[in-house]
Amino acid sequence: MVSQEMYELGTKKSTIRMIFEYGQKRAAQVGSENVFDFSLGNPSVPTPDFIRDAAVDILTHSDPMEVHGYTIAPGKPQVREILAADLKKRFGMELTGKNLFLTAGAAASVTIAFKALAEPGDEFVTIAPFFPEYRVFVEACGGKLVVVPAKTDDFQIDFAALDASITSHTKAVIINSPNNPSGAVYSAATIRQLAELLHAKEHTYGHPVFIIADEPYREIVYDGLSVPCIPLLYENTIVCYSYSKSFSLPGERIGYIVVPDAVADFARVYGAMAGAARVLTHVNAPSLWQLVIARCAGKVADLSTYARNAALLYDGLTAAGYACMRPQGAFYLFPKALEEDDEAFCARARDYDLLLVPGADFGCPGYFRVAYCVRTAMIERALPRFQKLAESYNKIHE
Repeated sequence: MVSQEMYELGTKKSTIRMIFEYGQKRAAQVGSENVFDFSLGNPSVPTPDFIRDAAVDILTHSDPMEVHGYTIAPGKPQVREILAADLKKRFGMELTGKNLFLTAGAAASVTIAFKALAEPGDEFVTIAPFFPEYRVFVEACGGKLVVVPAKTDDFQIDFAALDASITSHTKAVIINSPNNPSGAVYSAATIRQLAELLHAKEHTYGHPVFIIADEPYREIVYDGLSVPCIPLLYENTIVCYSYSKSFSLPGERIGYIVVPDAVADFARVYGAMAGAARVLTHVNAPSLWQLVIARCAGKVADLSTYARNAALLYDGLTAAGYACMRPQGAFYLFPKALEEDDEAFCARARDYDLLLVPGADFGCPGYFRVAYCVRTAMIERALPRFQKLAESYNKIHE
């Protein structure tokens, strides 16, 4: 009567969503101030005033047909030209509007990219830890997701493992930097080594191997780090971007795909993006928000709260005995669990009303994710709970 595969996808909730729903129920029982929900990556920094002001001005003074009418599928031409000019100014990429395809956010962007590139038997390689929905998106497009184990000392790339994972069936390598959930930022040296490896694989197999760079956290970096502009280091790169994190607009669904001129057979790849968007029922990205992001191109939101939260949480957890890498970007901490079974650890954490996500969900068992896109005061109240949780393990080992 219905697709069993779709039924299972629709009724089996993600771990993160189940934890979030549990937190809502628990808050109703004991009060929201007593529940420390670090499960969901929902931006906590308010949407910038310049976004609100632009939206209000456009809604008030612009032609309603321009604001609310259909646009062409790739997006308003003038918007794409403005965004291309901004990217050229910021990163030095040679782009014009024809290189951009506007989408309803990063999830739409990566799914369109998978669908555009996937042919029967194709494999898409990603590096653990990784965003769990990649598997759903890739398999829905007829591909196979291949996971490279995590390099847990610094969460860069285990190149020996990656080398072994790339075959003649590999269509693309998916990278997410700054990374969800590890908070790592791939260095320029890492990207150059990746480019060298993929060039060699292209020569061996006689076909392009693309990088799909999923970059919704690009602007959230700490300690003076910068995110390498991957298309400048590897020609066959497709960039997927969203304004959900940089402008705190997750509910508005607006982003884009960049297909640089240097990509192998640019016209066919861009055409396939348009075809994939059509098949996936992408009519056009929200018209109002196209106009807003064009009006706000080049503006920078104050995201410093995330840096303060990162430092507070990292210092507090390491002082309590947790082992973790200092976050370099995004808004996640990824400590090692205090027992081998990360799911059991997260279940135990719930006894202290700490809602954490097991690392196994991200392809990295033995770790757990803490999303610190929350109020700073909540982290301050939660640190004693993390301390008590650690002490409970110390008692076990006494």
